[in-house]
Amino acid sequence: MAGSTTAERGERRRGASGPPPVPRSRRRRLRVIVVLAVALVFLGSGTFWLLYGSDLVRVERVSVSGTRVLTPAQVRAAADVPLGEQLISVDAEAIEARLVRELPRIDTVDVVRSWPHEIELKVTERTPVLLVEKGGKFVEVDRKGVRFATVSRAPRGVPLLELAVSRTGSAAASLRRFGEDRLVREAVRVAGAVPDPVAHATRGVKVRSYDAISLRLADGRTVDWGSGERGAAKARALTALMKTAPGARHFDVSVPTAPASSGS
Repeated sequence: MAGSTTAERGERRRGASGPPPVPRSRRRRLRVIVVLAVALVFLGSGTFWLLYGSDLVRVERVSVSGTRVLTPAQVRAAADVPLGEQLISVDAEAIEARLVRELPRIDTVDVVRSWPHEIELKVTERTPVLLVEKGGKFVEVDRKGVRFATVSRAPRGVPLLELAVSRTGSAAASLRRFGEDRLVREAVRVAGAVPDPVAHATRGVKVRSYDAISLRLADGRTVDWGSGERGAAKARALTALMKTAPGARHFDVSVPTAPASSGS
């Protein structure tokens, strides 16, 4: 019987002495993985300490941008950002809510962490589009119909809103159906749809009912606009009407497909 081959004898020797050795390249890869894992643990621990335990990233400054009427000092006081707190721990949502609640003139605010020591407050103030006169002062109304501030002097170029809604008849029914706030929003809607040249000359917006809104211009001319619906069509009709009848004193675009003018 023929003897075993060299390969077979080698197999028997390896089988008797245990599993084959791990290749060197694989051992190197395992060492790299272990080293990387340990490094990540230390890196994570260091990052956690830096963000939550170190004095290197604490709030030291609060900057304010975007204010026009408000002052940065007013915004900082209302924001009440906790100086000395870890920057990562600052509750941005709470600061935003506090600012909007304490300063109604603020429309939106972004609270930004500026590493390593600063909180930035980027403010957008509300802009008045109409004014409501009340007790010798003026309540500012923004593009959303929000009455956000009372001022002693009327801002230049902002029309007065006159709510002349009768408490009897069809106008009273309009008031009951829509409510005063809705009528104010409708007036804002009209003011936003008026073409720019007319908007610059508008001194008053008068609301008699939901579908009876008119404009008073600086030179005494008037415009019957109707409701806030179909604003773009009414704006085009008014622009064309003023070109064809430049001497008219009254314009009616409440039905934009049949605009009319009168007076001279």
